[in-house]
Amino acid sequence: MKSKKRPEMVADHAWQFPARFRRKGFSWKGSQLAAQRLKEAVAEIKAVARKDGALAAEGAVRLIEKISPALEQVDSSSGALGSAVNRTLAELVPIIAGAEVDAEVREVWLDRLFEASAADEIPYLESLSDYWGELCATREIASAWADRLLELTRRALTPDKKFKAHFHGTCACLSALVRAERFAELEDILRPTDFWPYKRWLVKGLAAQGKRAEAIALAEASRGPWTNETDVNLLCEEMLLADGKVDEAYRRYGLYAHRAGTYLATFRAVSRKYPSKDKAEILGDLVATTPGDEGKWFATAKEAGLYNVAIDLARQSPCDPKTLARAARDFADDEPRFAQAAGLLALHWLVSGHGYEITSLDVWGAYHSTLKAAEHLGTVADAKKAITALVASGRADGFVRQVLGREVGLG
Repeated sequence: MKSKKRPEMVADHAWQFPARFRRKGFSWKGSQLAAQRLKEAVAEIKAVARKDGALAAEGAVRLIEKISPALEQVDSSSGALGSAVNRTLAELVPIIAGAEVDAEVREVWLDRLFEASAADEIPYLESLSDYWGELCATREIASAWADRLLELTRRALTPDKKFKAHFHGTCACLSALVRAERFAELEDILRPTDFWPYKRWLVKGLAAQGKRAEAIALAEASRGPWTNETDVNLLCEEMLLADGKVDEAYRRYGLYAHRAGTYLATFRAVSRKYPSKDKAEILGDLVATTPGDEGKWFATAKEAGLYNVAIDLARQSPCDPKTLARAARDFADDEPRFAQAAGLLALHWLVSGHGYEITSLDVWGAYHSTLKAAEHLGTVADAKKAITALVASGRADGFVRQVLGREVGLG
């Protein structure tokens, strides 16, 4: 068993990241740099964790303390930096929670984290409270924190408007109650509210008692205009996966719980969550959730190496001509059949008036990439014939018709 460490024994280390996280150390336009620095800091802490878990946890606490003061001047309106901070917290919490230290050390860490959360005005550290039970590590410490926060949490959740007030430690208290297995108190304190960010702890409490069917039913009944649908899906998916019901979790929640900023990012997220699922099946199921947007999944199918599927999708509904043209250019040598089909579809959607800020170079590039692929296949004559038919179809607007017309002799 590893020896436990006292506070003074886990604080002495020449960390590199603190110098990069000075108060107001990032400018208004420093969002991208800040996100990169967070990645570097997490990597440094994880490297230490491989040798000394307690020392790494001390570094993690120190980084969390520095996040909000360092980032307070950064423009975070896009949400990208907030997402980067949330990812950082998700990676640091297991390091802190898993450190083998005595109760005194952990109490020092928890006090520091709570103070950092209380001082966080943006807020960047809001999600830290959701991990409080995990950070406590033991039922005893969690119960002590629940006692510490309970009275203010009751006031925050009271239906009496005269006494009701915001308390930043509310979710920390609820999380601690779940970890301490004080479920009756949890239910009692949450009885007055239907506010999902708090009610979700009732769901987690039921799940912690093994009452997963009841928990899922409560989460489903909580759906509404003010409920975070993604959070409901993630919680229910987690419970079904915990019961080993992988197929049910995938069908009911997996296809909806991991929506990301792009179709490709969504596909990757679902694929990571369900590595045993065939990628073609996952893609087909995701496409079915967005009827009318089949063409927007072209790039995803291409990245997955599903070239025939990609072409079929791009035929079903409009697909960005520039995306198709790039595929024709990039795959002309290695996958000429796919490239030619993509190039012809690029021209098809250009002729149909699709595309954003299209220039003559875009049209010309799609045309020549198509012919380059056709040269590898020996189908140049057929390709030119198909392009000529597109131009002569009468659907082409004047600009596209003019550019292509010169190339095929119809100018």
